[in-house]
Amino acid sequence: MNLEKMIEVGQLFGVYKNLLTDKQKEIVSLYYEEDYSLGEISENLNVSRQGVYDTLKRAEKVMRDYEQKLHLLSELQKKDETVKNMIEKIADFKQDLLHNKDCGELIPKLDEIEDLCRGMIEWYLKDYLINYKILLVS
Repeated sequence: MNLEKMIEVGQLFGVYKNLLTDKQKEIVSLYYEEDYSLGEISENLNVSRQGVYDTLKRAEKVMRDYEQKLHLLSELQKKDETVKNMIEKIADFKQDLLHNKDCGELIPKLDEIEDLCRGMIEWYLKDYLINYKILLVS
């Protein structure tokens, strides 16, 4: 199996598994997380190998469709990248402090870190409001 596909489906499953049926969740989990073969899943669940394959493909398609519409995984990946960026900026800032750089030179770096933090707060507030609206509508 292709490693890139395993990573992609694993990430999609982490975000969208609660939107799958119980059967889809079980089969995706056994195949991608537990590394069972189609034959092993078929035998354990008393389902034909073709049925396991079809369920797996349907679940993958459903998760990709959700991602195409909701973009939750891509937003999560953007947030992760921003956090990594913040960590790098803080490490650079610490190094500058250790080397006794002029404090005036450090202000733009602090401004960058502040902007990144504000962006993260906006994302979290947006997510909170979206989730809160979903709960109110449900």
